[in-house]
Amino acid sequence: MNDRADRGQAAVELALALPVVLLALLAVVQVVVVAGEQVAAIHAAREAARAASVAGDPVAAAVAAAPGFEVSASVTGDAVTVAASRRLATDVPLVGRLVRDLVVRAEATMRLEPP
Repeated sequence: MNDRADRGQAAVELALALPVVLLALLAVVQVVVVAGEQVAAIHAAREAARAASVAGDPVAAAVAAAPGFEVSASVTGDAVTVAASRRLATDVPLVGRLVRDLVVRAEATMRLEPP
C-alpha cells in the first residue's frame, strides 16, 4: 500500500460524516425538548383538574391553575375533565426548520369533591 495515497483519509471521512452526526444530535435534542413539554402539559392538566375538583367554580379554577397553557374544562356528573395545550416552537438550530411547530396536549379527569 502507498502511505502517501492514504494521507488525509480520516480528515475527509470526518468532514463527510460530521454534518450527519450533528444533525442527528440536534434531532435528539429536539425530541427531548418536545418530551419535556409533553410532561409539562400532563402536569398542568393534572394540577388544573385537581384545582377544579375542589373549587366552587371548576372552570375558573382550572384556568388559573395552569398559566401558560390553553385550558378547557368540562363538568360531567361528578367528574371534571380538563384539557391543557400549548403550541411548541421547534427552534432547535437546523432541525427546527425541518419540523413545523407542534401542539402538546394533555387531558386529566378527577372526581368532584364536595365543598
